[in-house]
Amino acid sequence: MMSVQTESVIYLDHAATSWPKPPEVIQAVVKVMEQDAANPGRGSHQMAVRASRVLFEARKGIAKLFRVNNPNDIAFALNTTMALNMAIKGMVQAGDHIIATAVEHNSVRRPLEYLKRVLSIEVTYLELNAEGALDIKQVEQAIKSNTKMVIVNHSSNLLGSLIDVAAIGEITRRKGVKLLVDAAQTAGMIDIDVEGMGIDLLAFPGHKGLLGPQGTGGLYIHPTVELTPLLHGGTGSQSESVEQPTVRPDRYEAGTQNTPGIAGLHAGIQFVLHETVQKIHTREWILTQRLMEGLQTMNGINILGPALGHPRTGIVSFVIDGADPSETAFILDQHYKIAVRSGFHCSPLAHGTAGTLETGAVRASVGCFSKESEVDALIDAVKEIKQHYS
Repeated sequence: MMSVQTESVIYLDHAATSWPKPPEVIQAVVKVMEQDAANPGRGSHQMAVRASRVLFEARKGIAKLFRVNNPNDIAFALNTTMALNMAIKGMVQAGDHIIATAVEHNSVRRPLEYLKRVLSIEVTYLELNAEGALDIKQVEQAIKSNTKMVIVNHSSNLLGSLIDVAAIGEITRRKGVKLLVDAAQTAGMIDIDVEGMGIDLLAFPGHKGLLGPQGTGGLYIHPTVELTPLLHGGTGSQSESVEQPTVRPDRYEAGTQNTPGIAGLHAGIQFVLHETVQKIHTREWILTQRLMEGLQTMNGINILGPALGHPRTGIVSFVIDGADPSETAFILDQHYKIAVRSGFHCSPLAHGTAGTLETGAVRASVGCFSKESEVDALIDAVKEIKQHYS
């Protein structure tokens, strides 16, 4: 795995945003700003054409990563939250029934609760066990005649647990229900095949496992799926029409795109493709197991999510008995220069599942550039902090 020089901080908050970025990502952003920073799709001059090429090449890279047949079925968005809102609000109508899980992020829960108020939709949240495991049979049992969509968080941003998307996709395809997958914690770290897994809509971030800049991400929209656009406005195409264009991806991309950021995203995806998703996942798996093993040697520490040796992403959340998670994270930052995240992680449903809704938790998350020495430093720091509360 390539080495990247960082400051003295030990960064273990990759579930929020990956850092550092590969040098190629920074170089790609700078190159566009210096040479190709025209408006893509809004002119025929050379700079505008080159800017359009940046977006198209990035779409091709995303399509290769997720096994998408047509790159134009990928619409860029600012982040996973925007992509999820595009999918949910673009499909759900009054009277629809939606199935989601009890580990969904607020970027799913809040749109659904909003639509419950304004459209009187019905929402079923499927329960999981405390480790984040879902009994797939619940999905088929919950489907009704008015079920429009099943929404699945591929991996919980609190528990690190994984849900068998392919098994759910088999059910939704057979039942004629659309499947929306939140890949915020898996894109670039877990292999995703949209056709092979039966995914109709895939929301993904650019700034996490794909190693791109913040303010990037997107939504894959299966060719058989039509959404009402979340935004309406200029696209550079069919400008004479009062209606939003029907051609993809323009229909879902009103306004000027983040060309420098998307250039960086493309560079990040090329890095992931070169390293391979499997290699990155294996690296993160080894580090999470090392961290869990170290924490389990101490009494009075509750590790959330799947047990040691069970499948998970690079997330390890924990609570120290008698210690406030926010205070623990503050001490780790101020005294040990270790960056983690505490609180409720925009996912109260997952905290309810884990039994930490009243306390929150400390979340450490590794990335492809994390080191064994950094994991060991966190273990040693937690050991010292715990002694203070003993």
